[in-house]
Amino acid sequence: MSIARQLLACWHGRVMWRLGVAVLVLLSTAWLGPASEHTTRECVFAACILTGSILFAIAASRRLTFGVVAGCLPMLLLAIAANLKFRYLSTPLLAPDLIYYFNAEIAETLLRYPFIVAAIAATIVLVPLLLVLLWRGDIVLARRLRGERVLAIAAAVVLLFVTLYPRGPFAQVYDKGMWEAMIDKSFVSDFIVSIPNAHVSEPRFLPADATRDDWHDLATMGVDAARKPDIVAVLEESTFDPRMITACASKLCDARMFHADPHTIAHGWLNVHTWGGGTWTSEFAFLSGLPHTLFGPAGIYAPFNLAPRIRYTLPRLLDADGYRTVGIYPTDGDFMNGRDAYSDYGFDAFYGGRELKLGWGATDAEVFNAFEHVFEVERAKAHGKPLFVFVLTLHQHGPHMTPLHELPAPYDQPLFPGKLAPGNKPLDDWLNLNFTNYLQRLSMSDAAMSQLETFLRRDRRPVLLLHFGDHQPSFDGAINTLAKSVPPTVPDPQYVTYYMLKGFNLPIRRENYPVLDISYLGSLLLDAADLPRNPFFIANTLLRDRCDGHDLDCRNAALRESYRAYVFGDLHDLGD
Repeated sequence: MSIARQLLACWHGRVMWRLGVAVLVLLSTAWLGPASEHTTRECVFAACILTGSILFAIAASRRLTFGVVAGCLPMLLLAIAANLKFRYLSTPLLAPDLIYYFNAEIAETLLRYPFIVAAIAATIVLVPLLLVLLWRGDIVLARRLRGERVLAIAAAVVLLFVTLYPRGPFAQVYDKGMWEAMIDKSFVSDFIVSIPNAHVSEPRFLPADATRDDWHDLATMGVDAARKPDIVAVLEESTFDPRMITACASKLCDARMFHADPHTIAHGWLNVHTWGGGTWTSEFAFLSGLPHTLFGPAGIYAPFNLAPRIRYTLPRLLDADGYRTVGIYPTDGDFMNGRDAYSDYGFDAFYGGRELKLGWGATDAEVFNAFEHVFEVERAKAHGKPLFVFVLTLHQHGPHMTPLHELPAPYDQPLFPGKLAPGNKPLDDWLNLNFTNYLQRLSMSDAAMSQLETFLRRDRRPVLLLHFGDHQPSFDGAINTLAKSVPPTVPDPQYVTYYMLKGFNLPIRRENYPVLDISYLGSLLLDAADLPRNPFFIANTLLRDRCDGHDLDCRNAALRESYRAYVFGDLHDLGD
């Protein structure tokens, strides 16, 4: 019997429901999959994958409706899971998630979302049942079409191979990289692109390069053990000095927290390694002294795959120097593996958003109030030891889209009705909305930072206060249309924020790094505190001084290569 005659026979009532299910699944998959991709190229990419999967399933099973549904299900389930993850965690589902999110805490996390639990349970039960029902009594292709089936299977395999080959016709889809895949909503291509990027790439080096420079000889000052200062480091979410935007000439762009005063040890522009998001990569760079980009695209998952493997971290060193180390995390400790990562970094204590009754809307003032409570509790636990407390804020996290009429004056109206420089283009409504929201939140951060300084100064104990921005906000990409004015020593205006280091109740020895890489903040703190350091932070300090605060963009490439060879070859900083 020919295929055409078999298709005519399918109108019999007993198979009509199967055709209906197959059509519904196919249309749903096409809508949630290829049709939802952001670019035409990505739409075609996903459509080719879907076509190849369906063709292979039909030819291999010899069943029409079963093959359509079985070929659609992987993409359909992926699209549904990715949409759910994006809704609740603001990032799409990526291949490394299947490795890094399946841990002991995943069940506890899922229990907070009954809808997701119900969806998973329904999928586990209904999908196999549906496939069994479709298999039994389905439209079966004739056995004598074996040659056509073999050709169809071969065609499906070739189509899938050509489509999925990273250097094939869809190479531009793969070129988007891990970070872009983490922030857009092309869920099918995002997941596929992330598959080859799940493995950590060990930095390449020539062992002999380690001996080309001296990484041991660091002049140190005498350490007064009785005067070891407490150290408070504050990561200011999505915060940068808005005066770098040429259009930002208003006095509202000028915040006290960016100005040096008699307590300032060092301040300036901070080179970071992420933009628009990825706070956890700035955490990693600060705590480990290493850019996450050294480890390939998988470095974006530093809290999962790098934190357990890095041998030398700032908290571990401070612990060896007699400190009690504490992390304060305004979101839930499960987010981006925070609780486990902080343990891997070497913190003695961790306080997450649930313990502190903080959430995504927490202001800096609320976070610092929680800090004050934790600081007093941990000081009692320290029994005279100095404290190192690392605090993350959250209030500047996007989106910056609160309607202007809901903001207090003078932020309740567009602040930039004038012209952009250069180009004479007006600052549009979208940028006015986002930038005004940013400045209103910045004013709150500025006031909260002043209160934090007052709290730290009041008991006359020596203390260092470091605060810095982790990355620029995105404004949904629109911030990059704004002209920026930065010194020529800033390698890329898109990847620069600020840092400020102050000392209270202790002698001030000033450091001059107008531009500093975030990977040097730890050794800068050790300098300011006059603390002993391990071989890694000795080398980190030496590279900082020899490269004038630059790391990835250090002009002396041979020096940088010698440093990498010493750190990863001699010191084995990246463990197994």
